[in-house]
Amino acid sequence: MATEDGTGPPPSPTGALDPGLRRIAVALIVGALAVIFDTTIMSVALDDLSGRMHASLSAVQWVSTAYLLALATVMPAAGALQAVLGGRRLWIVSLGLFLLGSLLAATAWNLPSLIAFRVVQGLGGGTLTVLLFTLVMQAAEGRAVGRVMSLITVPTALGPVLGPVLGGVILHLGDWRWIFWCNVPFCVLGIFLARRRLPADRPGPGPRARLDPVGMLLLSPGIALVVLALTRIADTTGPARTVQTVLPLAAGLALLAGYLAWALRRGPRALIDIRLFRHRSLASSTALVLLSGAALYGTMLLLPLYWQQVRGESALGAALLLVPQGVGTLISRALAGRCMDRFGARPVSVVAFVLTVASTVPFGLVTATTSNTLLMAVLFVRGVGLGAAMIAIMGAAFVGLAPGEIPQGASISRVAQQVGGSAGTALLLVVLQHTSAGARTPAALASGFGTAFWWSAGFAAAALPLSLLLPGRPGTPEGTRTGGTGTTSTTSGAGTTSGAGTTSGAGTTSGTGATRA
Repeated sequence: MATEDGTGPPPSPTGALDPGLRRIAVALIVGALAVIFDTTIMSVALDDLSGRMHASLSAVQWVSTAYLLALATVMPAAGALQAVLGGRRLWIVSLGLFLLGSLLAATAWNLPSLIAFRVVQGLGGGTLTVLLFTLVMQAAEGRAVGRVMSLITVPTALGPVLGPVLGGVILHLGDWRWIFWCNVPFCVLGIFLARRRLPADRPGPGPRARLDPVGMLLLSPGIALVVLALTRIADTTGPARTVQTVLPLAAGLALLAGYLAWALRRGPRALIDIRLFRHRSLASSTALVLLSGAALYGTMLLLPLYWQQVRGESALGAALLLVPQGVGTLISRALAGRCMDRFGARPVSVVAFVLTVASTVPFGLVTATTSNTLLMAVLFVRGVGLGAAMIAIMGAAFVGLAPGEIPQGASISRVAQQVGGSAGTALLLVVLQHTSAGARTPAALASGFGTAFWWSAGFAAAALPLSLLLPGRPGTPEGTRTGGTGTTSTTSGAGTTSGAGTTSGAGTTSGTGATRA
């Protein structure tokens, strides 16, 4: 955390993170756990909700779809909202909005009301997922990116471990409403810690940042329509597919093309400055986040379905079988963060994706009688690979960014992960539907799952050559800042120069006018 003169603390000789930075990270993690647990719990609750609400699974699916659309809508605007409101204020407001949505969802009286309240949750949760990375990376000022990422990815590592298990226990012992009541203590404690530990919002000396309404009307709906189309592909066939998927996808792509033209014209004043992709690290990281999102979220949907549909496991039983993958993710975090700080993101990403591919291949050979012990051991290795990969590629997105560029970089990274996850899930479901159509026996159904798992392995394999474009060892020319408008500083510490030539130290503004939290 920066000191009063904006110089920031020197790196610890022991490699430990600054205690002030840890306090900020812990305060943010507590609030973020509510969002992560809510998302992972819902992944195992839809089938149960369908029965308890006497609604079709396709109708109940909108409980998740509406939430995802709200996330996708607000994520691109998170950086601009931070510039206007300030980081701490926006975090507290967003966490309060998520708390409100959780309370309303817990008291929902029918399916339409639950879907509407999930939208409220999504608007708060989408901003929180972007701010989690933004605020910590700005406080770290470019130092120890790997170790910082290993710390703030705790929620995403704990979610797949505890979320499905907690959801299974809740649905086994109690009412579905407790899925949302569980969010309340995390939100309340998160707001309390944020008020005490997050730095106060102080406006910088430059002009006050303004929102980009045209950009918001083009980019946010464009991303939301693309995500909507991707989530509906597996649920529609024939003429309905044209109406429910092709038309939204075409409209979304048209809006995104319009935003591209608008952003090129507006430059750094756009909602998201597309010139940031001149940073090779951000561009390659974004492509990798898309692929890893597909490999992670798509497969996370296939795995419980395999155990439930082929092996006859309950929701809780399937969740417990997934625990080794989460444990592997947790274990790999610290080592991957240290290796990234020492050797760079590139070698960590390459090794991580090799592990991911190698541990996904056995699922391509899965049968109806494959040993669960063997599959759990493979899942542990897969968790190690995915955990290390996410730290490397998401941390690489911030290498070389000035403090004022970090909010937009975080928005780009999170949107890419969301779109990649939606695309991967949709594609794998379509593959599963086609390969298992007409399957009448567990063996035939297992064969269809195996084909879908091969596609997941392909996503991870495609990430290997892209990993070579990530930054190398820190201090080498590849690890320095190469994009922007002629800046040559390395990491974005205090006193570096931002893209438009204004100084970006602690508490000041970047060339885009975005206020640091």
